[in-house]
Amino acid sequence: MNAKSKRVKLRLFEFCSLVLMLSLGCVSLVGQKQPEVKASGGVRPEATYRGGVVTPPIPKPRFTLRDTSGNPFDFWTETKGYVTLLFFGYTGCPDVCPTHMVFLASALRTLPSDVRKQVKVVFVTTDPSRDNPESLRKWLNNFDKQFIGLSGDENAIRAAQSAANLPIGDNVSSYEHSAFILAYTKDNLAHIIYPSGITQSDWLHDLPQLVAENWRGR
Repeated sequence: MNAKSKRVKLRLFEFCSLVLMLSLGCVSLVGQKQPEVKASGGVRPEATYRGGVVTPPIPKPRFTLRDTSGNPFDFWTETKGYVTLLFFGYTGCPDVCPTHMVFLASALRTLPSDVRKQVKVVFVTTDPSRDNPESLRKWLNNFDKQFIGLSGDENAIRAAQSAANLPIGDNVSSYEHSAFILAYTKDNLAHIIYPSGITQSDWLHDLPQLVAENWRGR
């Protein structure tokens, strides 16, 4: 399969992912301002996010895969209390995966340490037959050594995708994957999703808000 065919297939899969997200609830447009809510002391505007706001929010999935050191990683437990950005992709992806990773890594390096330390980025490979632990770790290190890489057998990865309410291709070891990053906040819900096209400036805008957000009164 040539690079052009991979990109076409990936775009189609991204469209299917968006359809699924829409079926889960209402996904507002990127950059759309949310309505105002009452708060103690008066009325305040809701935070404005560059990602798509999902209503109702998506529960954080429960699954266990292995990290790049070969240790079991219980996703729900290990990310509790953090803003967690979950992305399914593969290291050989020609555009969407590296673009997401480079913009996200650049934003995190720019943000204050008190924001960075409250964010975990978890990348799950959808190509376990090619992305062995060493190659996955090396690829992630190109962006940020703190990024967490997870893998497992095909059944485990398919189960993880299903738990995250993402579409699953006919063969997990393929070029099909959702192009969305799911952002789980400290309430263990994904209120925001980030499709391809999100830039470094978008992350710089949203991450401090995600860290500070409590979603009460919504």
